[in-house]
Amino acid sequence: MYKLSQHVLRLVLMISVSLLLSWSPANASAAPAIPHPNELAQAVQEIEALATMRSGLASSLEGSTEVPTLQTMKEVCRPIGMRAIQLSQENGWQVKQIAKKYRNSDHAPDNLHAQIALAKFEREPELIGFWDRETLDQQTGTRYYRRINVEASCLACHGLKDRRPQFVKDGYPQDLAYNFHVGDLRGMYAIFIPDAIQKAIQNSVNQQQPQ
Repeated sequence: MYKLSQHVLRLVLMISVSLLLSWSPANASAAPAIPHPNELAQAVQEIEALATMRSGLASSLEGSTEVPTLQTMKEVCRPIGMRAIQLSQENGWQVKQIAKKYRNSDHAPDNLHAQIALAKFEREPELIGFWDRETLDQQTGTRYYRRINVEASCLACHGLKDRRPQFVKDGYPQDLAYNFHVGDLRGMYAIFIPDAIQKAIQNSVNQQQPQ
């Protein structure tokens, strides 16, 4: 399976953001307009930081002979969810982790766009992220999707079904997140940026300008 190093991943995303920010009417036939490129660029940065945080926390499981416990999940997985909530509250975004093979039903695809995004990542293993225009909870906006690949450290809890930790078997009877291999698509991050956020920012800027 295709797997990018963190260095290459950052380089690809820097190039992608540069292309997004340099879009102009001259190449309108090649790419749609971006309603709020600065917000989108910030979202990409925050998600990359979140992905790095995820890998760093999960790396603590590498080489360990101890069976993961509920406490392990609290130390390794929960901080990611808490940071996603924090990003949502600080920026007015909606930040989620979404997966087809989910463990927590809150991470199931929330609309047809999310299902299509997951299918796109499955078809294109080299694709790191992309954005789309959507309406979510009756709000129009831009949604950025970023793939999550399975790393070796993930297999302690997401490997063979019969080898899952006991706390997973007991606590998640409807669990689908198992039988993964390194490099598989684990899921994706999804950040929804409502158009109303950009309007509020622009109004604030306008009010501060001298009349």
